[in-house]
Amino acid sequence: MSSPEDNVFAEYLAVLRDNPVKFVEEVLGVKPLEYQAELLMAVAKNERKISIRSGHGTGKSTAASWLMLWFLLTRYPVKIVVTAPTSSQLFDALFAETKRWVNELPDAWKQLLIVKSDRVELAAAPSEAFISCRVSRQENPEAMAGVHSDNVLLVVDEASGVPEAVFEAAGGSMSGHNAATVLLSNPTRSSGTFYETQTKLKDSWWTRRWSCQDSPLVSDEFVKEMEARYGSESSAFYVRVLGEFPRAEDDTIIPYHLVEAALKRDIRLRPDEPVIWGLDVALSGGDKSALCKRQGTIVTEIRTWQNLDLMELCGVVKAEFDALHDSKKPIEINVDVIGMGAGVCSRLQELGLPAIGINVSESPSMKQTYLNLRAELWFKAKAFLENRDCKLPEDDGLVAELVAPRYSFTSNGKMKAEGKQELKRRGIASPDRADSFCLTFAGDAIVALRGGGAASWAKPIRRNLQGVA
Repeated sequence: MSSPEDNVFAEYLAVLRDNPVKFVEEVLGVKPLEYQAELLMAVAKNERKISIRSGHGTGKSTAASWLMLWFLLTRYPVKIVVTAPTSSQLFDALFAETKRWVNELPDAWKQLLIVKSDRVELAAAPSEAFISCRVSRQENPEAMAGVHSDNVLLVVDEASGVPEAVFEAAGGSMSGHNAATVLLSNPTRSSGTFYETQTKLKDSWWTRRWSCQDSPLVSDEFVKEMEARYGSESSAFYVRVLGEFPRAEDDTIIPYHLVEAALKRDIRLRPDEPVIWGLDVALSGGDKSALCKRQGTIVTEIRTWQNLDLMELCGVVKAEFDALHDSKKPIEINVDVIGMGAGVCSRLQELGLPAIGINVSESPSMKQTYLNLRAELWFKAKAFLENRDCKLPEDDGLVAELVAPRYSFTSNGKMKAEGKQELKRRGIASPDRADSFCLTFAGDAIVALRGGGAASWAKPIRRNLQGVA
């Protein structure tokens, strides 16, 4: 026989079942922002398909955590599956936030739950009431498939980066009459399921946009910094601040979504793959010399230096080289020898480093396609990113530089990449980091990474790349 206390608690749960905002305010002790409360109430009012595009730092992980805990504690039986494209996004961001809010629960509520490394379970019925974390990978598309219960909630974080095979496999779970699906994402890609929910399918989805400019969680300083760094008309500003999809700029060499995806990808470094460096030498005091280090499909680091004379630059590169174990040393250091780079390349060779002079104004290997080697290298870099098995370091400067250059066609139909001076005339700084990255694709040793049958980026540039001495 139930006690009066049990009856009171049951009645309170019944009230909270239809009022997640009340749950957050009274149980968790915080007041949701207006747009967070709107999301919570949408699920309470049986909106089954929800899609939210957002800028950075607007509180979507927090709102999703509140939503999942409310759903878990006010329904039975209940199955909640939360997913993201990478383990770091899932466990270091959203699930870490969820566990934080479990700890904020009053003791009487907290003792109802068991927290594990990848699950939160109802202690009294762990197989019938839980939150389960599952990474959505191309090779494992069943992350959200086969989820059936009287109450189902599917939460997809960074949905723009989730492979399409995952959404296809999850069709049965998402279409159930008792299932609510919530897609949350920075709108990094102008294609795919998430994009479609916000565009051509928006009549059948409950959609919202959370902009940094409208959020009290995001400082004005952040917005101003992003505008100064990328420009208010850039794809990066649209995605990271406005919560809008990248601008459709057909003449941009590298689309923003390829770069953004490479920043967050889970890739393991293979120690047997060769190391290649690219060195872009600054031509003037305002520019920076940049050194890109790439091992296989992972760019491990990009370093920059400003206001160094040529011999000082040679000294710091030599120090970088000598500090490494032989197994970690680059087999090539590709140096842009236009202008002052020729002297740097010569000195590095004298010091015993495997420096190779690269003149990016010379003829490309695909002479019918590209105007010069610079254009070919930029498109090799794009193809490298298109393979979707690579990783870039979290470097805002690199992101801005990679998505800035445009291409055009010459009168005889060859593709030309925008040069540094052309970029400066548009008010864009010299892409020193990006150029050093592109230089890592200039040497014949690139063939060693993939072999003769690899994708286009791995094909050798069949030219005489002799050092400039």
